[in-house]
Amino acid sequence: MTSAPPPDSAFLARLRAVAREQAAPLRRVSCAVDADPALLPGLLDGALPWRQFAGLPAAYNPDPLRVDGRAVHLRWCAEQVVVWEELARADAGIALGLPGPAMSGHVMAELGDPQQLERYYGRLADGPVWTFFGMTEPAHGSDPAAMATTLTPADGGGLLLNGTKRFVGNGARSATGVLFARRHRGPLGVVAVLLESDRPGFTGVPLDTIGLRGLELSELRMRDVPVAEEDVLGRHRSATRQGMWAAVRTFNRYRPVVSCLALGVAQAAHDYVTGHRGDAHSAAAPRFAEFAAQLAGVRAMVLAAARSADHDPADGTLASAAKIRATRLAEDITTAAVRAFGPGARWEHPLLDKWARDARAFEFMEGTSNIQRLTLAQGYLHGRI
Repeated sequence: MTSAPPPDSAFLARLRAVAREQAAPLRRVSCAVDADPALLPGLLDGALPWRQFAGLPAAYNPDPLRVDGRAVHLRWCAEQVVVWEELARADAGIALGLPGPAMSGHVMAELGDPQQLERYYGRLADGPVWTFFGMTEPAHGSDPAAMATTLTPADGGGLLLNGTKRFVGNGARSATGVLFARRHRGPLGVVAVLLESDRPGFTGVPLDTIGLRGLELSELRMRDVPVAEEDVLGRHRSATRQGMWAAVRTFNRYRPVVSCLALGVAQAAHDYVTGHRGDAHSAAAPRFAEFAAQLAGVRAMVLAAARSADHDPADGTLASAAKIRATRLAEDITTAAVRAFGPGARWEHPLLDKWARDARAFEFMEGTSNIQRLTLAQGYLHGRI
């Protein structure tokens, strides 16, 4: 991802402190955005930081995050999991709802040619621009073998895109992004396309969700959307290094981020309980002391998974292990946090209610735990663990 040396533990500790301070404004608008996700874009003008966390390349970001005077562009997964845990500790839904490249940026880094990269990042550099990553489908999930979205030749030249993608983060508010479609049969038939949302036949519709509402999960519908050959990503690469190859590497790099998001929500709920029920003699004290040790252990696992992804994005073994543990811990802690306050807790403590709803979303992001266990089994059989 970068020629610079990977960040050491001392630098990551300083980065965490800076990120925690920068993330504070997210908590102040947490409940408001949860009630109405449409408020989020209007809060970006000076109220919420976004360029510092967007992960834009240096050439397109004049105002990056800085630690000890050093610009941090979050190109390392190890940096991302530290920063995004602190963002999620403030508010995971808003963090995921901030503009920037997100998952589509990983695909662009793998497959984009110079003209496509300029077209993509040049637009993002102009202001707060959201992007989409369109993979999951209503009837087939993320199974590439069953993908029904098609990219077919159009009469008179060019290509036409048809299909539906669902559970796409920021989809309805996005201006550009990456979408996967089947160009022909076979395992190498799936390609990635760089697409703007203002093309005829393209529609984004927000979905009604109960958790991570700031992310505004959406459905994308394509009906004879015109696509040119120069929109197809990875044309300069071999067929084995195009669509699904880039998607797998993206998932492997993003799963540690999902893990740290779950960890951030878990830490927020833990902080809340220990802050309001901090008496060592309280009934919740022993359980939450145990949770503190588990949080530290899972945090170390997530960082190890991030470093593994930086070293080899093709190996998702540790990323899968981290996601299983982090998502389970988030559900356990948020459930225990509500119980620590007794009947009526979710009405009397809106943040606890929100964290309990948000925590359930991570199980379904980038593969459920059963899918992660299959990846772990493959890693074991291949001697990776």
